[in-house]
Amino acid sequence: MNITLIRHLPTEWNKKTWLQGRRDIDLAPVTEEFINKIEQNQEQLQKQPFDIVLASTLKRTHQTAHLYGYQPETEGLLDELDFGPFEGVPKGKLINEYGDKWIENPKELILGESLKNLEARIALFLKKYKDYHNVLVFGHGSWIRGFVSYVNYGDINNMNKINVENNQCITMAVEMSE
Repeated sequence: MNITLIRHLPTEWNKKTWLQGRRDIDLAPVTEEFINKIEQNQEQLQKQPFDIVLASTLKRTHQTAHLYGYQPETEGLLDELDFGPFEGVPKGKLINEYGDKWIENPKELILGESLKNLEARIALFLKKYKDYHNVLVFGHGSWIRGFVSYVNYGDINNMNKINVENNQCITMAVEMSE
């Protein structure tokens, strides 16, 4: 299976480095730089037809998909990590509180949601869509980083060593075992 992941365009909270999590934030006004990047990404996207296009339940992923010209299906398994008390505050506060654990062993953390649950959602997503050949996902930073870590390393513990920018497009071939 080939999965193409696009992190949503930035919101005002992204610009402030505030964690959004499950907060349903609108996109910030789209700049010329991001329009150009959308056009570059679209050149890659047009090279393969997608069996299904998905976005989380949060509007920033749907707004991004629409800017790309897609009408995605909504998939709750794609929702961003629930950061609980860290939503609406700078990411630095989370890092200050959890430090090395956030970087080296995030799977053991429980914020508004346990990171084990995030990993379970990623595994369930892979199981649910295993019969599709080309999947396009409009998603969120933590979910995408967790997905890349899970596919490459077998768990999400490397997710916070991975950087995924807003509007970044990543395509991965995923080997599905029965």
